[in-house]
Amino acid sequence: MRRAVFGGSFDPVHNGHINLVKQIYDSVPLDEIIIMPARVSPFKQEAENPPASESQRLEMCRLAFEGIPYVTVSDYEISRPEVSYTVNTIKHLREIYPEDELFFIMGSDMLLSFEKWYRYEEILSMCTVIAASRESGESDMESLRKQAKALEPFGKVMVVSTGVYVMSSTEIREKIKNSSDISCYVPENVVKYILDNRLYMSLEG
Repeated sequence: MRRAVFGGSFDPVHNGHINLVKQIYDSVPLDEIIIMPARVSPFKQEAENPPASESQRLEMCRLAFEGIPYVTVSDYEISRPEVSYTVNTIKHLREIYPEDELFFIMGSDMLLSFEKWYRYEEILSMCTVIAASRESGESDMESLRKQAKALEPFGKVMVVSTGVYVMSSTEIREKIKNSSDISCYVPENVVKYILDNRLYMSLEG
């Protein structure tokens, strides 16, 4: 089996995440893509707690990806109390799927700062990194290929071009706070969940 992991805060999950997963699946021969919401991101330890709870973010991911047969949503990171370091997640998957080929999906911005990740060399030794280029133009691809080449001594990095998505989770939260329509950015069932649970409606700032 060829399994890929796609992690993040997903606060909230949106169409850009879904489109990226579909395009990766169309570009790379994979059997399964595991969506892995993080409990505590290593990059957000100084920030306040996420506006949506762990269980709410997990449920939104389940709603967003239901009906996509090659996607599963995992609560592994959310169910653990510690910071969600990728190396520990990949090590866990390597233990339960010792015969599988593992992949880790990340955005292009993450690849360009990958040397700052905790034990990044060990991550590359256990899985292939798939870097999704979400920028338009060849300049972004060129910088990603250069970074992939620099990381070659530690492991394999694949650079895949995916569609440009103009809306971030932060911007979507701001739209919800301002009572703006988000139906073109977020799946319908997730929009309903957000409204039913009154998520992001009283953010400060």
